Amino acid sequence: MTGEPSTPHRRRPRYAGKHPRRFGEKYKEHAPARYPETVAKVLASGKTPAGTHVPVMVREVLDVLRPRPGATAVDCTLGYGGHARELIPRLLPGGFLLGLDVDPLELPGTEARLRALGFGEDVFRSRRSNFAGLPQALAAEGLAGADCILADLGVSSMQLDTPERGFSTKAAGPLDMRMNPNRGQPASALLSRLWPDRLARLLAENADEARAPELAEALAGRLFEETTALADAIRSALHRLGDEDREDAVRRVFQALRIAVNDELAALDALLRHLPACLNPGGVAAILTFHSGEDRRVKQAFKSGLRDGTYDAIADDVMRPSPAECRANPRAKAAKLRWARRHSPERVPRGSCQAGC
Repeated sequence: MTGEPSTPHRRRPRYAGKHPRRFGEKYKEHAPARYPETVAKVLASGKTPAGTHVPVMVREVLDVLRPRPGATAVDCTLGYGGHARELIPRLLPGGFLLGLDVDPLELPGTEARLRALGFGEDVFRSRRSNFAGLPQALAAEGLAGADCILADLGVSSMQLDTPERGFSTKAAGPLDMRMNPNRGQPASALLSRLWPDRLARLLAENADEARAPELAEALAGRLFEETTALADAIRSALHRLGDEDREDAVRRVFQALRIAVNDELAALDALLRHLPACLNPGGVAAILTFHSGEDRRVKQAFKSGLRDGTYDAIADDVMRPSPAECRANPRAKAAKLRWARRHSPERVPRGSCQAGC
């Protein structure tokens, strides 16, 4: 008997117990439509299912931005699309959302998820761009400005949970940390080229690390190929110093390096400079930050804009996630939300009265 040989049957990989540790083995979490019960159990335990992201402070963001039918919105950090999927329906009919994200690996999947929800190009389009390029992105879409602008500065869970991206120590992976793996240098290369004084400044400025000088002496100029090797070196250095705050220090060092690798604070400074010109009169911007360096910049920029009349209202105080949200999503604990409203000539200033009063 002749003909093409049949393709041999390949068994599905066995699910490694109730709680598999390796990212690649969590195929049930990667397929929420097929395994909703597994995903529900993960969420109920206060964890984020593998390959997904739980958006932070959604209710508060919607309350601040007040998206309305016919309005134009921009999600400057599209991520998994959690905020966008709540914003878009509130912009209809007649509204539009532009989503920006610098990550070329995650953006196609997010666009596909939003398209599957029925959001066509007439109501949603995405562009691969850093949020520092907001003015250029608006111009490319033929938009003079936006009524709502959101920037969620946190790292997406998809990035944190994927070992190959090198953002965390949950599993061994290359020490990379680039939001766009096709550009710039990985964290391993950056760390190997830093002198101790420069690394100490990065750890202090980007993560408020109290042991910055000592850790810099132990880490600067060394080549760490994997995330776990760097984490072990941090723990070892702190053990010699008699410091018990080791795991938090690991997190802070990784945060500081990630910010440096992606030049995140410079990008935020650019966004804050461009933001007023990108808002329509009366438009509102909301920014979610996750560490003090970011929050300080946003707070100062909004206060300065209020003083010079660029903004006619800003958040009276920082907004934080509720205790219930923090229990359900521990990654929300560090979130801080601030907002600012662009001055509108038609708006009556606070404390004044209209003609004839």
